[in-house]
Amino acid sequence: METIQNISQYKDFNHHTVITIGTFDGVHLGHRKILERLINSAKKSGLKSTVLTFFPHPRMVLQKDVDIKLLNTIEEKKQILETLGLDYLIIHPFTKEFSRLSATDFVRDLLVNGLKAKKIIIGYDHRFGRNRNANIQDLIAFGNALDFEVEEIPAQEIDDVSVSSTKIRNALLEGDVETANNYLSYAYTLSGTIKKGKGLGKEFGFPTANLHIPESYKLIPKTGAYVVRSNIEGKSFYGMMNIGFNPTVDGTEKSIEVNFFDFDGDLYDKKLQVEILHRIRDEHKFNSIDELKAQLKKDKAFSLDLISK
Repeated sequence: METIQNISQYKDFNHHTVITIGTFDGVHLGHRKILERLINSAKKSGLKSTVLTFFPHPRMVLQKDVDIKLLNTIEEKKQILETLGLDYLIIHPFTKEFSRLSATDFVRDLLVNGLKAKKIIIGYDHRFGRNRNANIQDLIAFGNALDFEVEEIPAQEIDDVSVSSTKIRNALLEGDVETANNYLSYAYTLSGTIKKGKGLGKEFGFPTANLHIPESYKLIPKTGAYVVRSNIEGKSFYGMMNIGFNPTVDGTEKSIEVNFFDFDGDLYDKKLQVEILHRIRDEHKFNSIDELKAQLKKDKAFSLDLISK
């Protein structure tokens, strides 16, 4: 898969494309049905399978929605799409100027002249162009005039995608990792850089790696303790992670801390992806450090038992 940061940088003029357009947040099971249709159609037609997505998310730009929470960072989305067999991922910058493009300019100049579209697979409810005033019937009319085919994704499939995204977000905010992971078809992931913390975990006998996630739009699951896994230098390590405020030691800032089992290396300033496998419990304020230590030992035993199964 080749990733291109702007439609204008697409240079493969030897091949035409079949395109689908969307945010594909989570790249979950519902999305994968659409992407599988895209890839199969491209192979049958001798076209290049192409996903056109936008970043930042349109709501961040048009509505100044600083509270929007997404399931994937743009890098995580790229990694997942890479595994599916796409030819091209186009991440076009979404700006206010771009949002003012007319439907004609968008279809003619960007999709047809820019990306060499011969087929567009799109949802029945897709809207585009300035003020989102064009719909799939307009797109079909453009197709007749500009020589490309439009394949409509039926309402049921689009509704499944919408429901899945909502269910995944709600499940993670409720701490229901199993439901979220089932809809995603992979373990929900947090990606960031390990930063120095207060070192309290080491004092308790549970040294932690403090994960800093720079993307404020990334959805963080409900506070609590979780069983996790990471790939470090080509090897899988399991551990337990706490998302929360460390109330027992009067913590005031939310943190994400991972205690890896059987790992004794230096992770500071290194990038790390953490897969969330299971939720252990809520975060609690314990009456003493000794009570906290005792609970951490129980959490570790629970985690190891789960991992062994």
